[in-house]
Amino acid sequence: MEAPASISGIGEAGSSGNQKPMQMPETVEGCDHEVFLSFRGPDTRTGITDHLYCRLKEAGVRTYCDNEELRIGEEIGPDLLGAIEQSKISIPIFSKGYASSKWCLNELAHMVDCRRNGQIIIPLFYYVEPSKVRYQTGGYGEALLVHKDKKRVDNATIRKWRAALKEVGGLKG
Repeated sequence: MEAPASISGIGEAGSSGNQKPMQMPETVEGCDHEVFLSFRGPDTRTGITDHLYCRLKEAGVRTYCDNEELRIGEEIGPDLLGAIEQSKISIPIFSKGYASSKWCLNELAHMVDCRRNGQIIIPLFYYVEPSKVRYQTGGYGEALLVHKDKKRVDNATIRKWRAALKEVGGLKG
């Protein structure tokens, strides 16, 4: 499968002023999609996520958008983690409830791990200030405290999530 040379309308990370088409990384062996969308279903599934997915598909960009909702207590499966690993670009859609989902935070942490191997992350801040994500204030800080207080995860996982939120919250979206 041939990857498109660029995604029109998405500028290069860190560019200012003139937006240039982003060059797609080389094809990943066995990858059947180019973009991975990470989102909190109840917040954005039938709005911005669906709209973005449809626009990317219309532009010929193969996009992974999980159609399943995890039930409370379920963990991310290896297929979903593999989809993140095989993507060239990941787009976390930060919404008000994103940090309340262990699933979303685990996806984000995995995206950051993949970024170290060359994957591109383009954050989308949907009615959320980037500084709230980066510094885990407001609803983002509260959600992390709930995860910690309810002993849903260990301290190492909370630290990993905080580091991922800080890193990706500092990227241009």
